[in-house]
Amino acid sequence: MKKYLLITMLLLASAFKFNASAVEDGDVFIPIAKYFEAGDSDKLSVWFADNLQVDVQGTVNNCTRNQARLIMRNFFTNNTPKSFKVVHKSARPPMSYASGDLDAGGHQYRVTIFVKTVNGRNEILQIKIEQQ
Repeated sequence: MKKYLLITMLLLASAFKFNASAVEDGDVFIPIAKYFEAGDSDKLSVWFADNLQVDVQGTVNNCTRNQARLIMRNFFTNNTPKSFKVVHKSARPPMSYASGDLDAGGHQYRVTIFVKTVNGRNEILQIKIEQQ
C-alpha cells in the first residue's frame, strides 16, 4: 500500500511540475493559438478564468466565462480567422503572456493574451484584440 501511495504521489508531483514548466516555456499558448486560428470560441472558453477582461477593438468588457465566450463567438462570426501566429511570448510564473497576429475577416489584428496559473490550472485573465 505504501508503495502504491508513493507512486501516486510521484506521478502527481511530476504532473504539477510539467504544468508549471509548460507555462515557463510558453507551451500553454500552443492550444490557445490553435483555437484562435480555428475561430473556436467554445474550446477557447475552456481556458477562460471565471471572470476575465475581453477588449475587442477598444470595447472593454469585464465579464464571466460564458459572456466572454459569447463575445469571442460574435467576433469570430464577424471576422472568420484565416491564420493566427504567436510572435512573442514571455513568462514569469505564475503569469505569462503572448501576443500574436490574427488574419481574420480581411483584417489584420494584434491579439494579446494574459494567462495565470491558479492551483495548477492555466486560466486566461485577459484578451485584447486590436486592428492593425
